[in-house]
Amino acid sequence: MDTFLSLIESIRSDQADAARIFSGEGASVRLASQGRRASEPAYLSRLALFAEVFANAVTGGSHRDIYLLKEAMSTSDFPLLFGDVIDRSMLGKYREWAPTWPAYAGRKEVRDFRDVKEFDVMGGEAPLGIVPQGDEYPERKLDESKIQWGVKKYGAAMPFLWEAFVNDDFDELSRVPERFARAARRTEDLFATELHVDANGPHASLYTAGNKNIINVANGGASNNPALSIAGLQDGYTVLAGQTDSDGQPILIEVVTLEVPPALQVTAENILNAIQLELIEAGGVTNQKLIAQNWMKSKVQLVVNPYIPYVASTANGKTSWFLHAAPAAGRPALRMGFLRGRAEPELFMKAPNAVRVGGGEVSPFDGSFENDGIAYKIRYVLGGSRIDPKMTVASNGSGA
Repeated sequence: MDTFLSLIESIRSDQADAARIFSGEGASVRLASQGRRASEPAYLSRLALFAEVFANAVTGGSHRDIYLLKEAMSTSDFPLLFGDVIDRSMLGKYREWAPTWPAYAGRKEVRDFRDVKEFDVMGGEAPLGIVPQGDEYPERKLDESKIQWGVKKYGAAMPFLWEAFVNDDFDELSRVPERFARAARRTEDLFATELHVDANGPHASLYTAGNKNIINVANGGASNNPALSIAGLQDGYTVLAGQTDSDGQPILIEVVTLEVPPALQVTAENILNAIQLELIEAGGVTNQKLIAQNWMKSKVQLVVNPYIPYVASTANGKTSWFLHAAPAAGRPALRMGFLRGRAEPELFMKAPNAVRVGGGEVSPFDGSFENDGIAYKIRYVLGGSRIDPKMTVASNGSGA
């Protein structure tokens, strides 16, 4: 804080520099968006000066401060700086709350709100056969499929009155960006969870007998919908490894994500962090105990998704678990999409629609002309789809 105040004091002592900044002389701040680093001293100096002038004007500063703020807001440079102040505060809060979905879903940015059409061409990759002398080469064909999805706009507004702002001793209203940031993160995780979880656990439209991605005896497991355990994970690996492409060839999956609800976190941590595994292997008349190094530590990434029981509110919310091929494999089970250029939440504040008698700029915190209303708004554009059901398997943990 002392460093920041010293920076402001040094800027204020140089009136000529301040005059040049506000009169438009010198380098435009726009250069920061054209390749210059936002951390350069010139940029930070302008940002600090603007922050000081803005704060002084809002809290009843001198006529000079109000004049400088008016001049700043009438140029094209300082609205950019004001946007920087808001956006940087917003993104800082947003990144404090890391989403869980990147561990099991792929990410894609789209150009606009029109539906995205992803075409999948499969076939022609089976091993080659012998062609006898004089015979024609056997023909193969390609199979094509299309997945269509799009992004939608999500958002909310937070209105309050000027009196509430004045009476806000605990600065709760200043935490609206933080609250909106948390809401955006939760929106992402909820959307991604609803792509593969329904009210009864694993989503009935994704985990089907036809997709062969339910952990059960029919798909190669030792039991139906096993609870999370070493034996259950072994069944999950067996079912996932049994998936084949359109040519009937095995799919190579090296790293997987184990997704569990909070109720299974301790079980999952115990399994993955064990130093050794003691396995019972049937052999002859008696069972043999095998002691092996815990190979799963390097093969399985754990993610705890609190929205599994929230979505699976009817049944199996605390017992369902999932294995997903890592999204980096190129064919993720799920896709999350965001609007290009607006891939993170955007925060807005309602502009004032009043002017002071006698002149002077009106702050957004002075409220509207009609009722002294003040408002924040958040806008977020996202979407997604199920992509490849072969890259995920699930158990509802019921044992049935």
